[in-house]
Amino acid sequence: MKVAIIGGGGREHALALKIKESKLLTKLFVLPGNPGTKKIAENIHIKTDDNDSIVKFCMEQNIDLVIIGPEKPLTTGLADLLIENGIKVFGPTKSAARIEGEKSFAKKIMKEYNIPTASFKVFSKENYDDALTYLKTVTYPIVVKADGIASGKGVIIPETFEDAKEAVKECFVNFSFGKAGEKIVIEEFMTGQEASVFAITDGDDFVLLPAAQDHKRIHDGDMGKNTGGMGSYAPTPFVADSDYEIIAKKIVEPTLKALRDKNSKFIGCLYCGLMMTEEGPKVVEFNCRFGDPETQVVLPLIDGDFLELLYSAANGKINKDSISFAKRTSVSVVLASKGYPDKVEKGKEIFGIEDVNKFDSVHVIHAGTKEVNNKIYTDGGRVLNIVATIEGNDLKRCKKICYNAIKKICFDGMQFRKDIADKAISN
Repeated sequence: MKVAIIGGGGREHALALKIKESKLLTKLFVLPGNPGTKKIAENIHIKTDDNDSIVKFCMEQNIDLVIIGPEKPLTTGLADLLIENGIKVFGPTKSAARIEGEKSFAKKIMKEYNIPTASFKVFSKENYDDALTYLKTVTYPIVVKADGIASGKGVIIPETFEDAKEAVKECFVNFSFGKAGEKIVIEEFMTGQEASVFAITDGDDFVLLPAAQDHKRIHDGDMGKNTGGMGSYAPTPFVADSDYEIIAKKIVEPTLKALRDKNSKFIGCLYCGLMMTEEGPKVVEFNCRFGDPETQVVLPLIDGDFLELLYSAANGKINKDSISFAKRTSVSVVLASKGYPDKVEKGKEIFGIEDVNKFDSVHVIHAGTKEVNNKIYTDGGRVLNIVATIEGNDLKRCKKICYNAIKKICFDGMQFRKDIADKAISN
């Protein structure tokens, strides 16, 4: 089977590593890929927003399955174009991808189908004054979200009315999130432990993968600005076996039904960002693709043929027996550039990757790197993911292995959190 993965970040490197294990695979391409995927697949230098070139390449190469990693190609209709040209796709159509691309759409679905989530109100920039009036009536803290896609950074949690007023100004006046912030969702602040659960689905049936926990804030202790994710671990002890039944019955099943009812059948990975509240799991957000950096720690927990699972889902009849779950633990720490999540410094040479590759239980996942004359340099905000995976359920030991490996890596301005998985270890 010839497979093309769309994307060039850490998630796509992790997907490529897992797909590479399949006996069904004959050839693997990554578009555009990165220096990490180059070692296990053929990188094709086509940008993820060049839909026409992607379709042309896949047709010329007789690709059997396309796996779309990032959200933007999904929300702009890449899956639709591929399907129209007879190419199998693991990833939702443009209309189904609205579950991530339009937070107001997702919230309205949850309200209509009684899917547990925070209470909310939606405002557009034309209703600026109405939003401020509403903010005088709420209990703080509150959550202000840009309605569109903002690379994981369009969420502000104001502690006071003045903070909330500034958050709305950032969206409607300063255009800090561009078009994504022309409409906002203001919602109740929920408390509890966060968890990320992936549902691999053919639009009707689905498989839930083990829950992970992401760390969104830039600094230790969940301080500082929101990022695309600074590290993760799986499985998380904050999601019990009984919770998976609730997630399946009260969240995933009605969400898939809602999308079918709206002629937007969802085929792909439905990312459920959850808050484990005292009342049970509630939805923080939905994404229309695999999460990053959660994918990096969830996939190592899977045995069997992951490619078969995705291909069967894309074909409309998911083979839930194609995979099983191993009793393993995985921890990933993101190494980021100086300045992230704001303006970052690029082009810094990275040292020590080969030393980390000598660790039996550790993978170096490339997220924002480039290769020049056989040397690796930083080329983005999140640069590398150091992922440790061990047999058994020993999160403390797994974390120690991960951080020991990080000691081998260095580049100018490197920053990372030192408390990934601490809450679970102390639980």
